[in-house]
Amino acid sequence: MLLSLMRKHAKSWLIKALIAIIAIVFVFYFGYSFHGREGIKIALVNDEVITAVEYQKSYRSMVEALQREYRGMWSDNLIKVFDVKNRALESLIIQKLVSQEAKKIGLDVSEKEVQDKIMSNPSFQFRGRFDESRYRSVLQNHHMTPEEFEVLVAREMIQDKVEQLLTTLSPVTDQEIQEQYTFANEKVKISYVEFKPDQFKSKVKVEQAGLEKYFEDNKEAYRVPEKIRMAYVVFDPDAYKDQVKISEDQLKDYYEDNLDTFREKKQVKARHILFMLAENASKEEEDKIKQKATAVLQQARAGADFGELAKKNTEDPSGKENGGDLGYFSQGQMVKPFEEAAFKLKKDEISDLVRTSFGYHLIKVEDVKEAKTKSLEEARAEILSMLQKTATTDAAHERALSFVDKMPYQADLLKYAAESKVPVKETGYFSQKEAIPEIGANEKLKQTLFSMERDEPSDLVDAGGKFYMFQVKDKKPSALPTLDEVKDKVREDYVLSIANQAAKSAGEDYLKALKEGKDWAALAKERSLESKTTEFISRQETIPQIGYFQELQEAAFSLNQNKRYADSVFQNDKGVFVIRWEGDQDIDKNKFEEEKKSYRDMLVRLKNQSLFKEWIEHIKSRAKIEMLQPLEG
Repeated sequence: MLLSLMRKHAKSWLIKALIAIIAIVFVFYFGYSFHGREGIKIALVNDEVITAVEYQKSYRSMVEALQREYRGMWSDNLIKVFDVKNRALESLIIQKLVSQEAKKIGLDVSEKEVQDKIMSNPSFQFRGRFDESRYRSVLQNHHMTPEEFEVLVAREMIQDKVEQLLTTLSPVTDQEIQEQYTFANEKVKISYVEFKPDQFKSKVKVEQAGLEKYFEDNKEAYRVPEKIRMAYVVFDPDAYKDQVKISEDQLKDYYEDNLDTFREKKQVKARHILFMLAENASKEEEDKIKQKATAVLQQARAGADFGELAKKNTEDPSGKENGGDLGYFSQGQMVKPFEEAAFKLKKDEISDLVRTSFGYHLIKVEDVKEAKTKSLEEARAEILSMLQKTATTDAAHERALSFVDKMPYQADLLKYAAESKVPVKETGYFSQKEAIPEIGANEKLKQTLFSMERDEPSDLVDAGGKFYMFQVKDKKPSALPTLDEVKDKVREDYVLSIANQAAKSAGEDYLKALKEGKDWAALAKERSLESKTTEFISRQETIPQIGYFQELQEAAFSLNQNKRYADSVFQNDKGVFVIRWEGDQDIDKNKFEEEKKSYRDMLVRLKNQSLFKEWIEHIKSRAKIEMLQPLEG
């Protein structure tokens, strides 16, 4: 709001004095203090200095990254929320430790390695070649010099080399890959009976003493979170539609200036049938798949419905449902061999067998859209809509900026909006877990609003294509309610907890009878319970009517023919379950071979991250880290 204050009192002696003071500060800070700060020591890491300049660069880099993420919803209050000061220092400490350890073990990065890394970055290339002006322009947009960026690249390359070394010392083995694949893909089938809490609620007697004890034992569950009440104004571009007129010349100019955007590539609409085959398949396996695919091809060319053939024969999971329909696609969207074959076909033609890394494909092209450029008339509605949106957004933004800039320092938003004849809204109280009334559940915006103090106005906020200014009118701190304030909810939860206990006891009694030799089907019938059986399920799948239940599913995989019942019952928010093992299904060896590489790559990444994290924690625990100056933001 300093800008508003200066504008309002631009001719006063107070503002002239303030400007003079600011000028003096700039001279001393940037002309003298900046060089002095290079000598200021913030911390020591094994006697290596972290300077104030290094810290400020790390700090600014983190703030700028957050500002890019939050864009129009940014508030400086978020610096404290995200603990940027300490995170900036922590990143520097880790950088120093990695650099020190890399030197000890002889790891280094040459200037040529850094140069090659930068020159191969597509962001700095034009038509496939490194472009120095583009390089400097990109860095300038990120407030970095080439020297600073090269140091950053070298640091990242050193870290990559350390990670590679750690992985070399502890490589991913074939056994680990198979174990991970088996863990993710083996399946089990179970039967279960359910004891629902609702069946026991009618038998629960609510006593005041029990209710009070339950509330005391679970009081934190009823804590009322911090709540705020806001006043805000909104500048909606839609409100400016009547003020915006788009001329014919504007339409023509936009069309001519952006002609490339109206050029449409050639597209084909196709179906395919996939016969999966690993790239390293044996000749025997390949001949078998080719024979199967050729037989289906003959049926297709004899006039059989291609979509129906796909539903019966394709090994593409989605293709079984939609008859192999791929819709329209242009060049560059499919793997090369598939694309080349599809774009050579005419409408209603069927390809020969096409080999890709996935296996063999049969392709039928159902339609072809030749490349063309939309005419102005064809693009008119699209251009008009876009130009109107841009113009109304600009108008709303300008009006919002004018409103914010003219708002006096420490003004009450309700009064100022009324004086400016701008509609103002007020919310009721809401918590950070609730949606903002009439605005919605914008998590980043809520973080910004809840970081503000009472009576603090926000900067101009861009959210959902509209422009807002908020002011916190009141804050209610988090508090524990009295029993009377939440009595109905506590009573409901108390009854449910007793019913849950009763359901668990009934389940445990049922499991005990099974372990004593009672027949599964007979016992279910005797106690009027319904036994249900699942399909084969993996650890990651949800069980119908139970949901994803990790504890239950993990236990199911520990059972077998000789031990069909778990040691305990399983309880979640739906009820209590007693399970019985019905069978298991091993992994598909062929699919394992096909997916082995992707699992290896995944495990290498996970192992790299895990080993590097453990290594950092180890060297940090042995390091001598000393703070010399308090942190500044």
